Order: sequence, then structure tokens, then C-alpha cells
Amino acid sequence: MNGTPDAVVVGAGPNGLAAALRLSAAGLRVRVVEAAEKPGGGMRTEELMRPGYHHDVCSIVQPMAAAAPFFREFDAESRGVRLVHPEINYAHPLDGGRASLSHRSLELTAAGLGEDAAAYRRLFEPLVEHGTDVVDFFLTSRLRRLPTRSPLQIAQFGLLGLPNVSWLAHRYFDTEEAQALLGGAAAHGMLDLSQPLTSALGMLLTMLSHHVGWPLIEGGSQKLADAMVTALEEQGGEVVTGHHVTDLREFDGVPAVLLDTTPEAFVAMAGDRVHEGYRRWVSRYHHGAGVFKIDWILSEPVPWTNPDVRRAGTIHVAGNLEETIAGERAPNQGRLTDKPYVLAVQPTVPDPTRAPDGGHIFWAYVHVPHGAEVDMTDAIENQIERFAPGFKDTVVERYTKNAVQMEQWNPSYLGGDISNGQATLRQMLARPVPRWNTYKTPVTGVYLASSATPPGPAVHGACGDNAAQVALREVFGVRGVPPLRPALR
Repeated sequence: MNGTPDAVVVGAGPNGLAAALRLSAAGLRVRVVEAAEKPGGGMRTEELMRPGYHHDVCSIVQPMAAAAPFFREFDAESRGVRLVHPEINYAHPLDGGRASLSHRSLELTAAGLGEDAAAYRRLFEPLVEHGTDVVDFFLTSRLRRLPTRSPLQIAQFGLLGLPNVSWLAHRYFDTEEAQALLGGAAAHGMLDLSQPLTSALGMLLTMLSHHVGWPLIEGGSQKLADAMVTALEEQGGEVVTGHHVTDLREFDGVPAVLLDTTPEAFVAMAGDRVHEGYRRWVSRYHHGAGVFKIDWILSEPVPWTNPDVRRAGTIHVAGNLEETIAGERAPNQGRLTDKPYVLAVQPTVPDPTRAPDGGHIFWAYVHVPHGAEVDMTDAIENQIERFAPGFKDTVVERYTKNAVQMEQWNPSYLGGDISNGQATLRQMLARPVPRWNTYKTPVTGVYLASSATPPGPAVHGACGDNAAQVALREVFGVRGVPPLRPALR
């Protein structure tokens, strides 16, 4: 691209790329600037240990790639991106060889929950039936307007989602299996599960399991990022990698600048152009627990005691609901535990292309205190061994990243916090600061477009898309939402 672009996006994660594509759809010349050597943010896939073994360093399971309005419109499959679905979306092993299983079929899942089958159907059938409306409302409304589609179901979701997940699990379910299934999904949010709003995430992820599934991207999440880059380039945009932005004055003369970064990074780049009040609010923005991540190459699939777990894509390794709650309370109180909640994925179960013929990889992380440099390898492998005796004997090689190393890999993960700020009730209502339009900043023409803005973390592109629509309206006078351009045939 020659000359000054109409808009610059700093950060080539899913939100930054979504923002760039929406701006480009309006006919603007867009440049994306990324500090890393390749785009993708949390969706990068790397050969961490051996050639031919493709590991997703962070984001791996992508239900929002199928459910979110931005990605439905983007139509990744028309751009060569294939979603692969495991036979069982997620499993939660329990002692004694038992396991809770979440199938794509709600009826099949309920049938496996015994006496809680009717309660499970009562809670989730209305949400699944109206799943698209529920997802669209919470991703695009910014909670500033009443729902016009499926208002009763959205109201039910909102009311039941406000309390903590322990309340919801015990209100609806009597069995360990059903309670664990809901609690394991809620724990994705990295919060102390006694916090309000943890029910909402548990319900949303459980509903998505039946609504669109929990797919992976064939070949790695990088494939989706690459498809977004290709689409942008086909429209005349460009992505510049290996360039770290430290000062917004670099973009003087550019009408609109969107930042897929932390709020703290924006304040640092803006310097004295940010007034003290906004700076103070950003200083009060809370980043939560970090993560400790392991990738493995295995000699054979994980030998789970329950054979059904071997068919699952995602596994929540934590024991019953009370153990899951305890495992998540510790890192949020700045403590370690030898029985953490382990979020694990078996990529080569649904996607054997990620390893050479006959090869197997395994992916897992645990939540740790913010900024902790602790090595959780033994705690993680002991938890897995508890439900898969002999697992340690299958380990050929492992690659680890502690919370500090995760931040070094992606500066938006402050202290290892991959959510770019806690998803607490307060911080979801005022994210990252209490402003009517939180995408706007005190600097004219500069907008936040990261998961530190509504609707928060996950690979849905909505934060970037929403911010781009604000910039189009305020800077360029574009009314309405310009449709994304279809894939070139």
C-alpha cells in the first residue's frame, strides 16, 4: 500500500483482523500492524518441538467460529477453512471410571445424566432452540438495548446467568455428573466460581455444544487467522508483521486508529494525550489469573479409564463440582493447588492432520496466580494420571510456558491473563472503563478493539467488529453495517 492508509489497526489477533475486514468492507484502505512475526494473536499454530507436529499455542477449540455473527458472515469454509468436530464435544471424567459427556445431541447428553435428564432438558432446550438469537444479542447489543428476538429466552439466560455456577448447578441438578458438566464449562472463564456471572459462561458454552458444537480448525487455528489475512489482502489491505508500536504519533494523519491491545498499552502509546481520569480508571482495571500451558507429543492416545473420554475433543480434568470450585478458587486468591482444574484438548482425535501418520499430540493448561513463574507440570500430569493411569508413560516430549512466558509470547496476556482482563460482573458492564461507549478513547480517532472491550474474551471477532462500526460511523460517516465481501472464487 502506497501512501497514508485510511485506517490502521494495531494488533493482528482475531479482533484486530475482524476490525480490519469490516473497515475494508466500507472501501477504506486498511493497514494492520503486528509486533509478532506472524499474525493471529492467540490463534497462532507452531511446530513447538518436532517438524510435522502442529500445536495451537493458545486458542484451539472454536465454537464461536461457527456461532458468532461476524464469523457466520465471514463464512470461513468458503475460504478454505474446515471445522472438524469430535464425536463427543467435551467430557468430564469422575472417580470410579465415570464421566459426564456433552454430545452435539442435547437428547443424547441428557440421557446420560440419569435422574437429571429432565432438568437438563428444561434448562437447555429453550436456549438451544433460540441459540442464534442468544449469541447475537450478547455479542452485538453491548447490553444497551432490549432484545427484539427471543426476548423471553434471553431474559431467562440473563437472570439465571447472574448468580454463581454453584447456585445454578445445585438449583437444577442432583447428580455429580450433571453438576460437573456445567461447572467444568464455567471454569473456562478463569474466575473464582463463587463469583457472579459464572453461571452465564457455563450456560453459554454448554448451549453452544448443542447449538453448533465445539469444533477445531483442521490443521490448527492459524488457518482461520491466515484466511482473514488473505481476505484483507484481496481487498487491498495489508498486514505488516514484526513492528512493535510504542507511540501513536507514528500514525499522525491517519483518520482512524483501532487498537487490538490492552488498555494499558493504549495509555502508554498515547502518552500525555490521555487525561488523568481515564488513566486512573485504566490503572484500576483488573487482570486476573494467568495460565501455565503444556503441549505434549505422545506415543499413543491418552489412556483414559472411561473409554468414552477417548472420543472427546475437550476434557475438563478436575473431579466433581466442589473440586472444580476449589481448583479455581486457589489461583484467584494468589495460591497454588496440587489439584488444579486442567483444561485439556485432544487435537489429533478429530484432526489427525496435526501430526505425522500415527502421531498424537495433547494440549492443556491450568490457571495460576497472576504473573506466577511456577512450573505446574507435575500437578497437571498427576491430575491426568488420576483419570488416565499410564498417561505419563505415553509422553514422548513436552513443551511448557509459564504465565510470564505467555505474556512474552503475546503482550496482551498481562501476567499470563489470556482474557485481557477479568470477566467479572463489574468489568463486563464497564469494560475497561465506565463510559457509555467503551470503544472510544480520549484521543480523537483512536478506538479500543480488543477483548478488553465488550463483549469480552473468546474468538468471536465481536470486539473488533463493534469498534470498527463505531469508527465507521464517527470518523467516516458510514451509516449501517457494510457487508463483508465474499471470498474470491
